[in-house]
Amino acid sequence: MKILAIDTSNVVMGVALVEDDIVKGEIVTNIKKDHSTRVMPAIQSLLKDCGVSPSELELIVVARGPGSYTGVRIGVTIAKTLAWALKIPIVGVSSLEVLAANGRYFSGVIAPFFDARRGQIYTGLYRYNGVQLECIESDRIVLADEWAHKLQERQEKVLFIGADIALYKETFQQQLGDFAEFAPSSLQLPRPGELALLGKNKEKENTHTFVPNYVRLAEAEAKWLAKQKGENKYGDENSISLNDLK
Repeated sequence: MKILAIDTSNVVMGVALVEDDIVKGEIVTNIKKDHSTRVMPAIQSLLKDCGVSPSELELIVVARGPGSYTGVRIGVTIAKTLAWALKIPIVGVSSLEVLAANGRYFSGVIAPFFDARRGQIYTGLYRYNGVQLECIESDRIVLADEWAHKLQERQEKVLFIGADIALYKETFQQQLGDFAEFAPSSLQLPRPGELALLGKNKEKENTHTFVPNYVRLAEAEAKWLAKQKGENKYGDENSISLNDLK
């Protein structure tokens, strides 16, 4: 099976071609440039170098978030367009799960994370059970110090993985002490080859109904919902519940 993987959910942009569990090629960059102008040329270059035509692709796997709203939308839109045009299935994988896969040989729990600003991070908790990567705490947005406190209560080794380690390393070390370990720079970036392999055995989704996972609303959306709630303060069947604002 020939799989094209696409990840633009954060600063890192990655595309990969995997065939029969073999990573044929990857393009990965960690630079702050517009993904929207770079992804398709990267895909075209990758397929050309690997001698594969788009019509030979059998599955599209995309990092569906969380992460940058714009970045997630770019990757998902391109993935859905390709899947629809080529009439092939699409699969979404958590952007955090892709990052956690870099901790394959760590014996404790794995905490991948991306900076979400204002002291918050996108994170979750994973563990390898043999060769199988399992999610043991669902993806979320949380204050970094609250997350560190929660992990400290587990009293076990935690591997933190992410390109934003420098921003939160002190926070994690203060809370967890010797329980905190940090991935080296070579393992801090998500790999699109891992994305493809993770997605291979996941359930295929309907191209038209496939949606990103932002974890939280964009600021503009949250403000709009808050405004709508205020306009419906007297309550009726169309009013927005507090759950809509969480």
